Amino acid sequence: MNAIEIRNLTKSFRGMYALDGLNMTVPQGAIYGFIGENGSGKSTTEKCICGHLVPDEGTIRLFGKSYTDAGVRVRVGALIENTGCFPNSSVYANLMMQAINLGLKDRAGEIQRVLKIVRMEDSTKLQFKKCSLGMKQRIGIAMALLGDPALLILDEPINGLDTDGMRIMREILVDITQKYGCTVLISSHILGELEKIATHYGIIRQGKMIKEIAASEMDGRSQVYVALKTQNLQATTELLLRGGCNVKLEEGELRVYDIDDTARLSAFLLQNGFAPVELKKHKIGLEEYYVSLMSGQEAI
Repeated sequence: MNAIEIRNLTKSFRGMYALDGLNMTVPQGAIYGFIGENGSGKSTTEKCICGHLVPDEGTIRLFGKSYTDAGVRVRVGALIENTGCFPNSSVYANLMMQAINLGLKDRAGEIQRVLKIVRMEDSTKLQFKKCSLGMKQRIGIAMALLGDPALLILDEPINGLDTDGMRIMREILVDITQKYGCTVLISSHILGELEKIATHYGIIRQGKMIKEIAASEMDGRSQVYVALKTQNLQATTELLLRGGCNVKLEEGELRVYDIDDTARLSAFLLQNGFAPVELKKHKIGLEEYYVSLMSGQEAI
């Protein structure tokens, strides 16, 4: 069963389509990286799933049922745009207000549970306004986790975080899926961080889904290349082309594709009088793949 199935979803604002026949499938238990440029329709899609916006046309099914089903709605937690917390209230008070709003029974126990997940059990008395950006984002996730949802929807939760904040956030999201069985839909522009945790990707442009791919599939199809520099790039290029290599001169370096044996390549260059100044193996990752799709030339 899929956690999310969207078919032919459209949503317009004053005659302009934010979503234009969007199709989307999020497997249950996935960390689904939702990628697209600003204005592509990511937030609109998430708001439609959460019921914050009403689509013009199309269907949204969550765990096999209509997204309007009351039994399904209570299984969805979301952090979109901001946490909605009161700045002068403590972390605990903000969570308690949300727990009351949700009608939870064991409120204190549930608050302790979610604070432990986001690693903030020692910050209950801290005023929200005194929290760092990373802490505020984690509080927002804790609020979204109240009631133990099966689906968590996060809109740009790692943007603006420092290196340590992004690391903690990655670990939290992996824990949520692996330890608690929650499906996560996360949008982000920081593709390098997203690549470290996502199991599936959906790439949207101008309100249309242009590609959905599993991370395992992308890894299996990713092209490997060796980036190198010598004192004479042009002559080195000609040498490698004569040797039957797939080589391109890009961004001030030579990229030799589909080669795994860097030692053999280095020895070949040395034998022909071209000592490598730099030589490093690379794998085309999510960012390169995304750029290639946006330019209309799929790299994988």
